Amino acid sequence: MRFASVPLATLAFVVGLASRSAAQPAAGASAGAGAPPAAPDVERPEEPLVLDTGRAPPPEPAAPDIDRFDEQLVLDTGRAPAPAPEPEPAAPDIDRFDERLVLDTGRAPPRAPDPDRVTFSLQGEYQLRYRAMSDLRLRAPPLSDPGATTLGQNQYIAHWLRLSPRLHYKDKASLIAQIDVVRGLLAGDVTRHVEQVRDARAALAWYDVHPRYLYLEVPSTIGVFRLGQQGAHWGMGLVANDGERASLFGDYERGSLVERVLFAATPMGPSGPLVVTVAGDLVFEDSAADLLGNDVEGQDEGEGDRALQAVVSALWRARRGEVGIYGALRRQARERRAKTSLAQFTEAFTAGVIDVAGKFNAPVPGGGAHVYGELEAAVVLGSASFTPSGPTPPSSAAAQRAPVAMRSAGGAVTLGAVHVAGRGRRPAERWGRVVTEVEAGYASGDDDPRDGVARRFTFDPSHNVGLLLFDQVLAWKTARAATIAERERFAAMPEPGIRSLPSKGGVFGAAYVNPRIVVRPARWLDLKAGAVIAETTADLVDPYGIPRAGGGLPNYDGGDRRRHDLGVELDLGVDARIAMGRLVTIQLGTEAGAFFPGGAFDDAAGTELPDQYLLTLKLGVIH
Repeated sequence: MRFASVPLATLAFVVGLASRSAAQPAAGASAGAGAPPAAPDVERPEEPLVLDTGRAPPPEPAAPDIDRFDEQLVLDTGRAPAPAPEPEPAAPDIDRFDERLVLDTGRAPPRAPDPDRVTFSLQGEYQLRYRAMSDLRLRAPPLSDPGATTLGQNQYIAHWLRLSPRLHYKDKASLIAQIDVVRGLLAGDVTRHVEQVRDARAALAWYDVHPRYLYLEVPSTIGVFRLGQQGAHWGMGLVANDGERASLFGDYERGSLVERVLFAATPMGPSGPLVVTVAGDLVFEDSAADLLGNDVEGQDEGEGDRALQAVVSALWRARRGEVGIYGALRRQARERRAKTSLAQFTEAFTAGVIDVAGKFNAPVPGGGAHVYGELEAAVVLGSASFTPSGPTPPSSAAAQRAPVAMRSAGGAVTLGAVHVAGRGRRPAERWGRVVTEVEAGYASGDDDPRDGVARRFTFDPSHNVGLLLFDQVLAWKTARAATIAERERFAAMPEPGIRSLPSKGGVFGAAYVNPRIVVRPARWLDLKAGAVIAETTADLVDPYGIPRAGGGLPNYDGGDRRRHDLGVELDLGVDARIAMGRLVTIQLGTEAGAFFPGGAFDDAAGTELPDQYLLTLKLGVIH
């Protein structure tokens, strides 16, 4: 075919005729309500007659509403009409309470799974600490180093890097991990004769690796299933604390880690108020056990703790708070061997824990403030035994020990109020301008460790109360006492309870009041202050100390056990959070504490413990 020989006019006529024929409706067809369709304008030239691209023509402007009345018909000023207002964003729920109003660390919450695709996220933080403190007076080891009358540590630099990857297969399953890939002492002084405690800072070691989480989580319409190594936390963290909850003063510790099979059911629906949890645990490490036996540095303790526990809890959640009950049954055992003989014992206990916890919040009438509170109370009941287990059991009277009953109790309550600043329509524009709160706590003590009943209750070390009294003074005094007992007094014959003597920074045998205040001139800046006033709940005694002349056991400094005044502590601090874009937040801060000891720390001559001071410089990077 030779298209070039066809005249253009003839081609246009043919195309136009075909278009006209296609536009004619079939005979008898109607285009409207019985009216024939309008005939096309055959005289109107159209560009598609020449070149048709298939594009739809642009819509023609709508015809004006000629019947609509406009005030400009009467009086026209020449002014352009005002533009229509844009819709405003929904106002935030100003009565909603958020824990970040009280304590904001700058951490972003984990990213939620995408229901349509596989996602991966990585969060982490690097923390660097410089601490300087007064040299703490401690009882000297009488045989190995009688001149070591202090802790020996005045300053040090420590760090840790914590990574938290998460892999989500849509919203069907998640693999969650966490690891402290480096952790330890970078530089500075080391401690002396306190090795009978985990993280004694007795040697420079910046490269320690501490695995924390690796578990599978599968949600369903009836609850959540978890399997693997994970953290255990309940209430305020007095008994079970996962070591991830920040506090106003001090740093979190390793926490309670367990190899766990868990199912958390929601019998009243996924969004229902009731959550019932059942779990079976092999304890990896917590304040009372260490599966790998690494809790005592510099010693060959053989096998670690074999601790099994069953956990059941029920939690009722509401918009303004929650309340729940937690129960655990635990069996723990460990082989103990003497240092200078063949004596070998199995130290074991079976104990049950009943723990009630709850919290609430409420807006203050008139808006702009909230009141809130939290409480936890626990009781421990059980028995402990210390029995020969070696090939040639000792025949001495020390081997014939009756079981010891365990009867201890403790609890804490916090009440506070926060004034909310910012009335913007975005939640990020609201923060706690002024926070005032007071925490009061109680932990039973044991003034007679030889009466066959163990009454001492110890909080988890990650529940911080102040900076000095519990985290430094009592922590190192109990660690030195345990080290002397293990290395010198009972080197030939193991003694029960030595490993549970170090408090590791947890509150024990004391009642305290801890008022705190935070003032935020800006959302990113915290000015904070606190105080700790405490006394013992029983005579403060070193259970393995040498009896005094009157026959009674001394305190940890060799002094009078009947002095119950622990002293007063004052704390100050500044924290700043600087957002570097949307991915990274820089934390800068400093904390300082001064402790004025009470009579409970007087030595055998009645000499008071010198005032103790501590300064911390903090640098953190959070992703």
